[in-house]
Amino acid sequence: MDLDQMRQLVAIAETGTMSAAAERCSLTQPSLSRSMRRLEAELGCELFARTRNRATLNEAGMLAVEAAREVLAAETRLRDGLDELARRARTLRVASVAPAPVWDLAARVTAALPGTILDTENLPDAEVERRLFVGTADLAVTRRPIALPNCTCSPLMTESLAVAAPEGHPLAERAHVSFADLAGESFIVLEDIGFWKEVYEQRIPDANVILQRDREVFWQLAQSTDLLHFTTDAPQNRIQDPRRRVVPISDASAHVTFYLATLANAPERVRDIARLMGGNAACR
Repeated sequence: MDLDQMRQLVAIAETGTMSAAAERCSLTQPSLSRSMRRLEAELGCELFARTRNRATLNEAGMLAVEAAREVLAAETRLRDGLDELARRARTLRVASVAPAPVWDLAARVTAALPGTILDTENLPDAEVERRLFVGTADLAVTRRPIALPNCTCSPLMTESLAVAAPEGHPLAERAHVSFADLAGESFIVLEDIGFWKEVYEQRIPDANVILQRDREVFWQLAQSTDLLHFTTDAPQNRIQDPRRRVVPISDASAHVTFYLATLANAPERVRDIARLMGGNAACR
């Protein structure tokens, strides 16, 4: 009794006739009838009460249908479990202090290893490191090197903060600005920007900020209002808007180097990816 025969038997029970079951199973009716005859021979009993024009499941047939349903449900659970196992094997859990390095990492990993899935989350610095050390993140993107013997890390990328000023704004003509120059200004800000949020909150405490959660709405407002907004030199942020000038922020806290860290005892595939993305020496 193979899985195809089980599916055919269940189809007969659900559709009520051989002809309808054959259509569901993409078979001719004679082919389905022969398959059921073989099944009866294998089981050693008749499953149908047959008349000249009709075959209906008998008591043994109904018992076989219930058994077939249980086996097919078990097969589905097995396939789902194997699919989930394969998905987890392709998934990297990444905890990061900011979105831009994740974009960079995702582009590089998927180019080098097609089919790899990144499950990412932006978190505060301390939580990113905690996730790594308790094993709920495979890779951590941090703002500082982690100089511990059980951890390997390497520089991943740098990012610098800037302000996008509309034409006619006094800041638009500047070669660069400081956080002090931005005091009291009004900004539209995308909420999920990682640690950059605490940077502007600390360095421009009197800024008037309108937060947006939706990235598409944020860009629509950025293009239709005269509010300032922050941007960075990350490639994904280099959206050309001829009505705005990108002015770099000169303060040291507006520039950051990100590091990619993993545990020395991480699974080999994780360590291989960490090496591929930057190196395998302990950060100093």
